[in-house]
Amino acid sequence: MTRANSSLGWGIFYWVVNVGAASAPVLANFVRTDLGWPALFFIAAGIMSLNYLMLFTFRDFASGANKTDGPLKVLVRTLKNLGDVRLVTWLLIMSCFWLMMYALWDLQPNFVTDWNDSGDVARLIDRTGFLPDGWTVETDRGLQVPQELLINLNAVLIVLLVIPVSYLSRKIRTLEAMVLGMTMATAGVLVAGLTTIGAIFLVGVACFSLGEMLTGPKKSEYLGLISPPGKKGLYLGYVNIPVGIGGLVGAKLQGYFYGNFGEKAVLAQKWLAGNAEYMKGVVWDGHVSSLDTATGVARTEAFVRLQEVSGLDATAATELLWRTYSPGPRVWLPFAAIGVAAIIALVVFARLARRWQDMDA
Repeated sequence: MTRANSSLGWGIFYWVVNVGAASAPVLANFVRTDLGWPALFFIAAGIMSLNYLMLFTFRDFASGANKTDGPLKVLVRTLKNLGDVRLVTWLLIMSCFWLMMYALWDLQPNFVTDWNDSGDVARLIDRTGFLPDGWTVETDRGLQVPQELLINLNAVLIVLLVIPVSYLSRKIRTLEAMVLGMTMATAGVLVAGLTTIGAIFLVGVACFSLGEMLTGPKKSEYLGLISPPGKKGLYLGYVNIPVGIGGLVGAKLQGYFYGNFGEKAVLAQKWLAGNAEYMKGVVWDGHVSSLDTATGVARTEAFVRLQEVSGLDATAATELLWRTYSPGPRVWLPFAAIGVAAIIALVVFARLARRWQDMDA
């Protein structure tokens, strides 16, 4: 790839990745429903094993890098390049984007299952008549769409649009395209996280997906463009650093915010702990870890107990907890704040990069 075609080239790469991401949840939904979880993992392993056969069909390309150096020398050279403060700054900014990405993939499934009412989407699917029955399930809150199919809109949109978006953005500076993409992704996180309505949630996913189409391929394109001769493979390897940081830090933040302020079962326990008639004089110390003991009910049974005590059905009880504890803002506003901080940092970086010939792309 060259500067002229790298935008489209990385868009095609991102498209290939998301063909698998779009088709896998649909396949998994049917396998899990009809054959069970063990079969799903065996089938996934079998599909992955097809790569062993395909690897023999690829031909190698000369990277221009020195392949005679030992592992220790390669490690030293890798760490030496990370002494470039500008490169490290950019990697940290991208880590914030990946932190939001992991929130969509890892945290949003739990959040959707707990709080999102996708009955409007489920009824639309039923009315169309040509979509599979397995795309809707009956729950204690009525007919719903499984979270994996709702969130799969992300990968489907990328498959449909990432190549034309990459083509249209080919003349935009890479850093400026990433600023626009991170802005749209942050807005998508807020829209999807602050609603309980299925259709609005999908709007948020669509907004995030458009942002991902601009930021995801461009981050690899940028490192490819600024890499010195013979070091393209090394620099493209740095793409994985933000992925690792975003996944590690994101997992810790997700666990804290959702475990304390977002999980329906925990909030049901909190509601019970605040109900004087139910507690009969027992005082909760305010720590989530002691909710089981204070309320006398396990987390897995707390929501059902809340319904019994309050006399509300599952839908009304969910609305009660949503209004009382505001899990949407308390879980998603911190992630959006990280996104906003990253956008500001990337704007400053893009302006400074105009002065650095080796970083201006």
